[in-house]
Amino acid sequence: MEPAPLPAAALSTGAVARRLGVSPTTLRSWERRYAIGPARREDGRHRRWTPADIARLEMMCRLTAQGVPPSAAAGAALGAAPGGSGAARAAAVTPGGSTALPLGEVRAECRGLARAAVRLDAPAVEHLLDTALAELGPVAAWEEVIAPTLHAVGRKWASAGERYVEVEHLLSWHVSGALRRLRPAPTPYGAPPVLLACAPDEQHSLPIEALTAALGERGLPALMFGPALPAEALREAVRRTGPRAAVLWAQTARTADRALARAVAGIEWGPHGARGHSALLLAGPGWGAGTPGPRTERLFGLRSGLAVIERLLRAQDPRASGAAPATPGACGS
Repeated sequence: MEPAPLPAAALSTGAVARRLGVSPTTLRSWERRYAIGPARREDGRHRRWTPADIARLEMMCRLTAQGVPPSAAAGAALGAAPGGSGAARAAAVTPGGSTALPLGEVRAECRGLARAAVRLDAPAVEHLLDTALAELGPVAAWEEVIAPTLHAVGRKWASAGERYVEVEHLLSWHVSGALRRLRPAPTPYGAPPVLLACAPDEQHSLPIEALTAALGERGLPALMFGPALPAEALREAVRRTGPRAAVLWAQTARTADRALARAVAGIEWGPHGARGHSALLLAGPGWGAGTPGPRTERLFGLRSGLAVIERLLRAQDPRASGAAPATPGACGS
């Protein structure tokens, strides 16, 4: 007799891993150690997970996130029946329960990443971030997967006191690493860079790390200085490199140094007779809604900010105007 066909909703191991926030290796390990695998295999080889199989895995993930040992969590998941004690125990830690991050309507990849972060499953977090960036690109991955998860962790931390600080640190560390692992596209040799840095007292750099990765994807040279760049170091970096644009990030009003912004916007670089200046782009909510000063523009969000930078670079392209670019040098004011 022919076996019954698999449900149309049956998923591959990779798809299930992304949905749950675990690595495919973890799923195969659970199947080998605890027999919590798919009930059927396609053609006897390829794992295809049905909704019932996935429900058992979801229950195991929720229980392990609560500190239940994996062997006990697997036993509860395998023994759960509708209305039974295993199902009741799982109901206490459903996605809307005490350990869940407040995500709302988001992509499945976002929920998977959140689950992995709450479990402090570093290999799964790394795998899911790399997969999202490879499949979606840095802009969509940031806007649709990474940023919503980071915001949810922040909201959970704010509502739970000192709990979940470790989740935020783990997730932030791996987001930064995943963004830096992206290989930039080739850039024109000798093209002036876009300089990116945080204000001197600003430690939160992930948003401009995402912008750096997005610039690299488009083959636009970027020079990233990271968090808390001292004021004089920022001014000297602008004089020495002659960037086409300088992006200065401030997360809060406390770290938004407007005097420094005015000073950077006024810097001229290059030899006398061929002076140039950079556009200053203020990024981050710390700068508020005030009107920027001369040579200064605000950036709002990754996608729109990237569009502003690309517009500025096209306007400054000497090939479009026939003018020779100014040469940066250390002798600037």
